[in-house]
Amino acid sequence: MLLLEAILLTVIVASTPLLLAAIGELVVERSGVLNLGVEGMMIMGAAVGIVAAITTGSSALGVAAAVAAGMAMAAIFGALTLGLAANQVAAGLALSIFGIGLSGVVGAGSVGVPREGIGQIALPLLSDIPFIGHVLFRQDPFVYASFALVAGVSWFLWRTRAGLVLRACGENPASAHALGYLVLRIRFLAVLFGGACAGLAGAYLSLVMTPFWSSGMTAGRGWIALAIVVFASWLPWRAALGAYLFGGVTILQLHAQGAGVPLPTQLLAALPYLITILVLVLIMALRRGGGGGPQSLGTPFVPDR
Repeated sequence: MLLLEAILLTVIVASTPLLLAAIGELVVERSGVLNLGVEGMMIMGAAVGIVAAITTGSSALGVAAAVAAGMAMAAIFGALTLGLAANQVAAGLALSIFGIGLSGVVGAGSVGVPREGIGQIALPLLSDIPFIGHVLFRQDPFVYASFALVAGVSWFLWRTRAGLVLRACGENPASAHALGYLVLRIRFLAVLFGGACAGLAGAYLSLVMTPFWSSGMTAGRGWIALAIVVFASWLPWRAALGAYLFGGVTILQLHAQGAGVPLPTQLLAALPYLITILVLVLIMALRRGGGGGPQSLGTPFVPDR
C-alpha cells in the first residue's frame, strides 16, 4: 500500500502541469482558435515564475508573475492571429520557438539556484481518510486548482450562456457575429485564459515539481497538452483522464527502468508517447457524439466592416 501510494502521488505530480495546460488550450480551441504556442507559454511561465520568486522571496508573487507571463505571450499570439488575421499554425509555432529562446535569456541568472518549493495543504477531516486522504487531500495548491479548473470549465462550457456563446464562436463565428456577439473579443479572452493556464503549468514545474530553473525544463509537455486536447475530444473530463493517463505511463516506465525490465531504456522512455498516439488513434476512430472538434477551429475570422 505504501508503494502504491507513492506511485499515485508521483503520477499526480507528473500529470498536473499537463492538465493545467490542456484545460486552458481546450477553452482556446473551443472558441475556434488553434494555439500551438503552449510550449512557449509554459516555459516562459516557468522562467519568469522562478525568477520572480527568487527576486521577491515570495512564491505567491512568483506564481502571479508566471501567469502574467503566459498571458503576455498569449496576447502577442492574439494580436497576430485575431488582430492581423495571421495564420494560426505559423504564429503558434513561432510563439513556441520565441518562448523557448526568451526563457533562456530570462532565466540565465537563475540556473541551478535553489528555491524552497510550495508546500502541501492538508484538508481538514478529508486528509485523515486512510489512503485516499493521503493521496488526494494532502496536495499542493496547484493540484487543487487543476481539479477546480476541470469542474469549472466543464460547468462554464455546458451550463452557462457565456459558454454556449464561446462554443458558438468556435462552431460558426459568422452566425455568432450576426447575432451581435463580439467574436474577436470572445476569442481573445479565451486565448488569454489559455495563456494564464499555460503560465500556471510552467510555474508548477519550476516552483513545485523541480524548484529550480533549468533551460528547456518543459521537455515537450506543451506539445503533449495539445495532443491531450484532441485525445479528450475537446471535453474537460476526458482531458483530465488523458493527462493522468500520460502521467501514469511516464511514471510507470521510470519504475520499469528501475526494476530492470529487460527492454531498451530508449524504448521505455518513448513508451508514454507511443501509448498516447495509440490511444489517440483509437479514441478518434471509435469516437461518438461530441467527439469532433469545433467546425471553425484554426480558421481566421474577419468581421464585415
